[in-house]
Amino acid sequence: MAIEVGSKLEGKVTGITHFGAFVELPEGGTGLVHISEIADNYVKDVNDHLKLNDMVTVKVINVDKDGKIGLSIKQAVDKPVETARPARFERPSGGSSGGGNFGGGDRGDRGPRGGGGGFGGRGGDRGGRGGKPPAGKLTFEDKVSRFLKDSEERISSLKKNTEGKRGGRGARRD
Repeated sequence: MAIEVGSKLEGKVTGITHFGAFVELPEGGTGLVHISEIADNYVKDVNDHLKLNDMVTVKVINVDKDGKIGLSIKQAVDKPVETARPARFERPSGGSSGGGNFGGGDRGDRGPRGGGGGFGGRGGDRGGRGGKPPAGKLTFEDKVSRFLKDSEERISSLKKNTEGKRGGRGARRD
């Protein structure tokens, strides 16, 4: 039986390096389990997870033309399928007078709500409050266009506030 991508096999660890472990497969071939394919969590040292002559279940993730076999231990483990995403943490609304990201007290650029603006002086309409649908309901294109609009507003506000502060000696030149 030839080694096929996607098949799960039982093998023996024959070598350990700083970048992974070599596993001897039943058909006589040897494959490499890269350090990133050993466990779901961060692996600093392969020796913390594997020892020589350990029997491990691996999944074949690729076979190169020159015969190199890429293996994965973490993909060989059957994980239960999650049916629903975990609930997101929602911040309690209210209690804030600023309303903006970096908002403050009495700035002269308050938005239409009078909530002390952030960089763009937009008042308290950040984070999906105030008539806009929550960010989780938006499409990717909507999120990108919102991001671009916010970025442009912030950049123009920063430019407006820093124009008079540049320059060397003397007063502003007209």
